[in-house]
Amino acid sequence: MIKQPVFSEGEIPLAEYPRPQFRRESYLTLNGLWDYAFCPSSDTPQSYDGKILVPYSPESRLSGVGRQLSPNEYLHYRRTFSLPNGFNRGRVLINFGACDQCCTVLCNGRVAGRHEGGYLPFTLDITNMLADGENELCVVVTDDASSHIFGRGKQSYNAGGIWYTATSGLWQSVWLESVPEVYLADLKIIPDSFSGKLELACRTEGGKGVINYEVYDGDRLIASECCVPSGEKCVLDVSDCLLWSPESPNLYAIVVTCGADRVESYFGLRTFGMAERNGKYCFTVNGKPVFHSGLLDQGYWGDGIYTPSSNREMYDCLVKVKSLGFNMLRKHIKIEPLLWYYYCDVLGILVWQDMLNGGAPYKKIRINLGPFIDLRLNDKNYKSMGREDPLSRKQYMAEAEGTVACLFNCVSLCLYTLFNEGWGQFDSLNVCNHMRKLDPTRLYDHASGWQDMGGGDVCSRHIYFKKVRLKNDGRRVLALTEFGGYSFSGRQSANKKVFSYRNFSSAEDYMCALEKLYMRQVLPSVINQGLAATVYTQLSDVEQEINGIFTSDWKCKGSEERFRRINDAIYAAFNSVFN
Repeated sequence: MIKQPVFSEGEIPLAEYPRPQFRRESYLTLNGLWDYAFCPSSDTPQSYDGKILVPYSPESRLSGVGRQLSPNEYLHYRRTFSLPNGFNRGRVLINFGACDQCCTVLCNGRVAGRHEGGYLPFTLDITNMLADGENELCVVVTDDASSHIFGRGKQSYNAGGIWYTATSGLWQSVWLESVPEVYLADLKIIPDSFSGKLELACRTEGGKGVINYEVYDGDRLIASECCVPSGEKCVLDVSDCLLWSPESPNLYAIVVTCGADRVESYFGLRTFGMAERNGKYCFTVNGKPVFHSGLLDQGYWGDGIYTPSSNREMYDCLVKVKSLGFNMLRKHIKIEPLLWYYYCDVLGILVWQDMLNGGAPYKKIRINLGPFIDLRLNDKNYKSMGREDPLSRKQYMAEAEGTVACLFNCVSLCLYTLFNEGWGQFDSLNVCNHMRKLDPTRLYDHASGWQDMGGGDVCSRHIYFKKVRLKNDGRRVLALTEFGGYSFSGRQSANKKVFSYRNFSSAEDYMCALEKLYMRQVLPSVINQGLAATVYTQLSDVEQEINGIFTSDWKCKGSEERFRRINDAIYAAFNSVFN
């Protein structure tokens, strides 16, 4: 079995190996202090403004900068590094977890590569640019959080209400690793809990090679296959493995080798699906009906904005979620570092992953009317949906496909949300069919909240400001994918800028209102309509939005025992319908 995470101690932030699904022994973190400069030009600055702590965006307090990058500026990063003796095994790769939004990377004054899109990882080969001794690394960044081309999530230059501070630059880890001339890339893992089979495929870069696969339970070899050609599938019998589920998140190690290159990964033996009972549908894990009781997770981390103060903070947050009885998080229009998904895998927290919405500015009338009426517009009308520019649609597809490729091996990820509340939505039925071909192992919510075109696996509803009343369409899983948004801060009269959907004067009033919401509105929908999933808004306070069940520093606003009782009652009601 995979053991619990180990955390690094020291001055370098987020120093743990950032990619647990594809881990190598060669690892040199470049997190830490870099030179930075804000400039009107992409030309190398004559001098730098100071030091920035990578991987925190310059807008964050933890970066040590606290300044917004504007759309007409360039953000320059610079640092030097020297490779340890024996580090270079043939090729040296530099890895970036994410850089918002567009960047050019230079090593010793030569362009190593460019990347567009602020949320996905990328790797560059800098072998031929390296010098003996000290090397200079520069990154030149541009970012327009109001761009109609790129996915932007909840970022805004005019933060307020449900919109938050725009971030830029390096906001995930940067690291070096070394590989032999022929090395491994693009491992793909497909478990099948019904057959007890594990399908593996990997390819080689730099030349042809044969690949060996091994699966371990601790030190015990469970299954293996040798000399598999690059890119070809290998199917192993892993029927001796225990199943993965939210109640029993069993994980097993995978070792992949090709010549001198060795990569470690892991898997959980699980299959996600749907089941039907008397015209009502639910989600399943390994064929067993499972109610998804979740929280809307915006992925904001206080003083680090997009980036947690430490990986332990990420892990501890997830432990608290599980302790309240929730078994799912909906990651809302953001992609987290891969360690976050690993911690969900370890703890048994199901993940709903939103794609990166964008397009032209969202029309306020739709945002304001959406909670009250069921909007159903033609999402093939690109102009009205804010997707008139074909580059915008192309970029959405590129980022959606990249998200699937990046997160494919995450054990806990069970569902993709393609569009949220009509924001930049287009051709949602075609998009859903396309994504399902890329990854048929997950479920799909093609249009969360409103703008439902009748596709996907989920009849997805958002309800604010009115009572929860739902109707099962008899074709898809009925899910309340956003609701609630309660607060008890008592600050609304003193500070009109704070936001929640409903405010209470005390912690007790807040907790009683939550109990009534779940027990008198949600629970009857579970029994009568077959409601099979809920996503409460939201996990934590984010800037001015104060409707989290946790504060921004992860203090629970209510009684842990009463939260667990709510979830236990919902699970019991669901089981009476589907089990």
